[in-house]
Amino acid sequence: MGAKRKVEIFSAGCPLCEEVVKLVNRIACPSCDVSVLSMHDVDVAERARSMGIRSVPAIVIDGKL
Repeated sequence: MGAKRKVEIFSAGCPLCEEVVKLVNRIACPSCDVSVLSMHDVDVAERARSMGIRSVPAIVIDGKL
């Protein structure tokens, strides 16, 4: 089995964000570690800005947008 992939979903809790979360959870590989990060958290929002995320939902896989 390969290394675990880190999948991060930056979300604001909007209906589109929730659909993307459901989709990613449905299609993610068994070795994927999926986490949902709330843009309402100041630290998460700052990290998103530093990564160049300008809108949500946004998906980062292994640190790449």
